[in-house]
Amino acid sequence: MQKKWLKKLLKVCKLTKIFCDIADLKLIKKFNKKKIVKGFTTNPSLMRKAGAKNYQLYSKQLLKVCNKKPISLEVFADDHKSMVRQGKKISEWGKNVYVKVPVVNSKNKFSGKTIKELNGQNIKLNITAVYTSNQTKKILKVINRKSKVIISIFAGRAGDTGKDPVPEFIKSIKLAKNYKNVEILWASVREPYNYVQAKQLGCHIITVPPEIIEKIQKFGKSFNQLSLETVRAFLVDSKKSKFKI
Repeated sequence: MQKKWLKKLLKVCKLTKIFCDIADLKLIKKFNKKKIVKGFTTNPSLMRKAGAKNYQLYSKQLLKVCNKKPISLEVFADDHKSMVRQGKKISEWGKNVYVKVPVVNSKNKFSGKTIKELNGQNIKLNITAVYTSNQTKKILKVINRKSKVIISIFAGRAGDTGKDPVPEFIKSIKLAKNYKNVEILWASVREPYNYVQAKQLGCHIITVPPEIIEKIQKFGKSFNQLSLETVRAFLVDSKKSKFKI
């Protein structure tokens, strides 16, 4: 049944958009100029790593650079009331802003009430930290079919635990197929080939770290070319090390 559905998906599959997963201002300036990059995602951890001290001021700096392409900015509260308050405020910072809301809070409580309230006010959302199609189903039950919603499924982190995320993507894409306002995003990328996987599955978006975007832009090398480059790199390193036997 899954294989049959996957074949149908591949026939109607649109081009998977590449977003850049970064909060560093200099890198956003650089990657915002690239045509291959269609949007950006951030999170509180990336913001902290980028040196942000004031969340609002730093976010507005990012939005001065990225004022057209979609950018996701995440709430960092842990309770419904505070998440709604932050979400409303963040949504006012720009028309291209998607408010990121975690699918559950730190107490493992589903954020359905928060998602429904923000979605009902026509606020664009990116529901993050999703791992299963059951979570996707719960999200779809509380949203309307009008306001834009991205559902971010964390493939890499699932793979890190020895679990295959692909079946969850297939089920989630199938569940969302009648929601024209919903896009499924492949998050937590580990290697360039994840982009190929996301395209094959029919994911609408994949969000990728800058260093992997650089590698995706070099797609197309032959295996022979790769063999040659690998051997030459080994030779350079062995000469630098002055190895002798």
